[in-house]
Parts: sequence; C-alpha cells; structure tokens
Amino acid sequence: MGMAAPIYYTADQIRDLPQDGNRYEVVHGEFLVTPAPRLLHQEVVGRLLVALRLYLENERVGRALPAPADISWGPDTLVQPDVFVVPLEQARTLEWSRVEDLLLVAEVLSPSSARADRFTKRIEYQRQRIPLYWIVDADERRVEVWTPDDTAPRFERERLVWRPTGAARAFELGLQVLFRLI
Repeated sequence: MGMAAPIYYTADQIRDLPQDGNRYEVVHGEFLVTPAPRLLHQEVVGRLLVALRLYLENERVGRALPAPADISWGPDTLVQPDVFVVPLEQARTLEWSRVEDLLLVAEVLSPSSARADRFTKRIEYQRQRIPLYWIVDADERRVEVWTPDDTAPRFERERLVWRPTGAARAFELGLQVLFRLI
C-alpha cells in the first residue's frame, strides 16, 4: 500500500480558504498553516512595526506593514510576513497585486512557525532577493539576520540596524526595547 501523493496548493486555493483565525500561506505548493499567535509574538510584532513606521515617517523610502497580507510571487507562492517594508511607490497603489518588492521582512518565531520561518520562507525570501530578513526569537532574545547570499545567519543580540537605499540615516532598534517586559 503506497502513500497518498501530497497536494500541491496554489495561491488562489489559499485565498479561498475561510477566515478562521489561522494564517494560511503557500510556498512553491507547500501549504503552511499557523494558528493564532501567542501574546508575546503580537507584542514584539507591534513594537517592531511602530519603530519601523516612526523611522519611515522621516526616511520616506517605504511603508511598514503587518500581516495579514497577500504577497505573491507566482501561482504557487503566497506569504504573509509578520512585519515587512514595501517600497513607497508600491504601497501607494493600495493593491496587493502591485506589491512585488519587499525591502525588509521580519518574522517573529512561534513554536508552530519556526520550521517554516527558518527554512521554507527564508529560502524563498533569499530567492526573491529580499535585501534583509530578520527572524526574531523573543524566547532567546536574539535575531537571526539573513541577506540573499548568506549561507548561515548572523545572530544579533544587542541591536537591529537597517540601512535602506535612499535613506539619510540608518534604522536602529535596541533589542532590550524590543524584548522588554510589558
């Protein structure tokens, strides 16, 4: 008796799923399901989003957005990064279909998302040449930093720095601020 062949999912199939509190994504046909995140996850996402938005108010190179999203690079890939920065001209279209280039992606790890964030999605973000990918691990109080050509992460334990093209100054955020207690 053989095993059933896995289903190859498309972005359109994912878009048709019910809005039930889970996050549904697909990367090259692989179906990824993430349940509602922990409170710690949401707190870190909120802090990172606010810090990036404040920075981008002065450095007008992009717009920081949170999930849910509809970022798709073809018929079999649809991702919803926790926090990401879109070039300003693409954000101004107000159409997901026009968002093709991400300047920065941050995924905040949850127990249910660690494998997808560290492997499946990281490989796709590198393939798409996302200039900077942060994997935020609040439990370990560190961030894995990836660029498109990296074969291993750099671990940041003190400060996040991002120098987007066209910005006069760099974004900096101390991890003690990102991971502080409520």
